[in-house]
Amino acid sequence: MKLLEQAILITFFFALGSLSIAKPIEVFFGTGGRGAEGIYHATFNPDNGKFTSAKLAAKIGSPGFLAHHPNGAILYSLGRWDGKAGTVGYQRSTGGELKEFTRMACPDGGGAHIAVHPSGKFLLTAQYGGGSTAFFPLDAKGNLGEPTIHEHKGGSKVVQRRQDSPHPHWCGFSPDGKFALVPDLGLDQIVIYEVNAEQTGMTPHALGQSIPGGGPRHMRFSIDGKFIYLLNELSLSVTTFAWDSKNGSAKALTTTPALSEAAKAGEGFNSSAEILVHPSGKFVYSSNRGHDSVTLYHAKPSTGELMVEQIQPIRGAFPRNINLTPRGEWLLAAGADSNTIAAHRIDQTTGRLTYQRGSVINVPSPICILFVR
Repeated sequence: MKLLEQAILITFFFALGSLSIAKPIEVFFGTGGRGAEGIYHATFNPDNGKFTSAKLAAKIGSPGFLAHHPNGAILYSLGRWDGKAGTVGYQRSTGGELKEFTRMACPDGGGAHIAVHPSGKFLLTAQYGGGSTAFFPLDAKGNLGEPTIHEHKGGSKVVQRRQDSPHPHWCGFSPDGKFALVPDLGLDQIVIYEVNAEQTGMTPHALGQSIPGGGPRHMRFSIDGKFIYLLNELSLSVTTFAWDSKNGSAKALTTTPALSEAAKAGEGFNSSAEILVHPSGKFVYSSNRGHDSVTLYHAKPSTGELMVEQIQPIRGAFPRNINLTPRGEWLLAAGADSNTIAAHRIDQTTGRLTYQRGSVINVPSPICILFVR
């Protein structure tokens, strides 16, 4: 009997030890607004959806959006200081602290978004107010060099006051890194640049035409790189583009509304803010400010067509940003007006979101959620 009991105990402890316990994920929050002092840090446990309290990691004015260097040890942010605006670089340390080691002003004003090239040789910022894309060279240690400014021209003039001039709102790269793409709200276009072979500069290459008055804001590539999902801020919709990776061109295919007209009519203000693609490639999510919700779409892999599956309240106000945990188990929603980050569990089969009560922390005026990968 004792031998049997020992065997059972050994089996139990072996099984217990083999259980996979997820390590808490580090997460940084870019902010901008009343009460915000800079970049904040917390950890998130994907097993139970719980956060640690957010603490100030670096003091800087209006850091807004954040981006990692490919080496994983450096984080960049937008920022304002001494009447200037530009980009700041930080070394990450244990405990979530950030130590500034480089900063460079942008002559065309403050940025709305930031992205580091996969090579680590440069980063881009999109100047919404200045109407430009800035190219910042990076040396081997990640130090910022003087930027080159690429001015956007024109304006679709469909929506008065919002589209009278260029307003670049996001910047990023094609999956192979050969092209830079910048959605421009004022032009109703994706401005496409070709990155040179040395990754030391870029030149205007092509334009991806979106719907009139849509107001392109942010975009993401499908997991297989065949499609672009462009979020239209003004029309609260997503336009699917076919991406030609060889020629660096984008052709609009279909447009899917994020909300019904009845849902939009119930709010005094509506605009889209962020778009994400789930790691499985099956689901797409976008955030709706005013309606204060997230729309889940199912993506058709053969055509890139989207179908609305769910509209989930964020449990906060004004979702300026959303992000997915690296393995896609959770969606976090940043309520810029409620000073909250709320976690929603993702069903891996359907993509549907479920809010878990108590999975929320306070962050002042959150604009960006960035996980440490």
